[in-house]
Amino acid sequence: MAEGTLVVVGGPTASGKTALAAALARHLGTEVLSADARQFYRDMRIGTARPTDGELLGVPHHFLGHLALTDRWSAGHFARAAEPVLQRILTTARHAVLVGGSGLYIDALIKGLDALPEADAGVRAELHDRLGREGLPALVARLQNLDPVAAARIDRNNPQRVLRALEVCLVTGRPFSQQQHAPRDRTDLRIVRLAIGTPRPQLYARIDRRVDTMMAAGLCAEARALLPFRHLNALNTVGYKELFLHFDGQISLARAVELIKQHTRNYAKRQLTWLRRDPSWRMLQASGNAPLLEQALLHLA
Repeated sequence: MAEGTLVVVGGPTASGKTALAAALARHLGTEVLSADARQFYRDMRIGTARPTDGELLGVPHHFLGHLALTDRWSAGHFARAAEPVLQRILTTARHAVLVGGSGLYIDALIKGLDALPEADAGVRAELHDRLGREGLPALVARLQNLDPVAAARIDRNNPQRVLRALEVCLVTGRPFSQQQHAPRDRTDLRIVRLAIGTPRPQLYARIDRRVDTMMAAGLCAEARALLPFRHLNALNTVGYKELFLHFDGQISLARAVELIKQHTRNYAKRQLTWLRRDPSWRMLQASGNAPLLEQALLHLA
């Protein structure tokens, strides 16, 4: 197994982590693995702010737009697919860069996963049906009944986390919380975590501008083309579900855009909460005197 350094670049959405990861990888002569679950699907470009070829700076990026909407993909799938890519990169470059805002996917690669059962299609379909009929609070209440420990810990606003916890409870007949263990970083390589810190008002302003840019780039048309696939999990995400409500006649286009901005800000807050729970992240200041790349390289010295 190759030894080397894995540089993890994190931060909330619209913080500039993709640009930093590309610049850092170009400086180090290496490649980037993307752990942003929203950008795995090839047909979701505008709504996920997929970086352009120019923004990638000519650096090879892996796991960007490699899935069809109907493909099932999980943190486990990502970790298993990314591991051989990571080993190949480290064999030749000694450094690799992992970037993303999906904490579960980052942890899957650098900490590993608990030996939980694979998804059960029947149970998952039943839970998705109940989610559509009764809403997320009903599933949270069921999880509270089956596993109060998991219900107290989990992000109750994240349908996928709640669905997965419930699925494990139902498939195994045991509480989800009893099948989880405190994960630790892998020890076969050096891991350096770098997070971009952006003042909240500045971050929210960037989010609002990004949404306006996506709308100008054709997000509405992209979402309308994907409307027949709205039932798929990949499209149960910010930017698409709000526009689907507009197409249904439930809200105006202006209200849909307003909600996209609000929900993206909420998503950024959850990403920041995830970052703060782990003190090993080294904070880079977007408003600092030194450029982000310069700050990052200091932590790698």
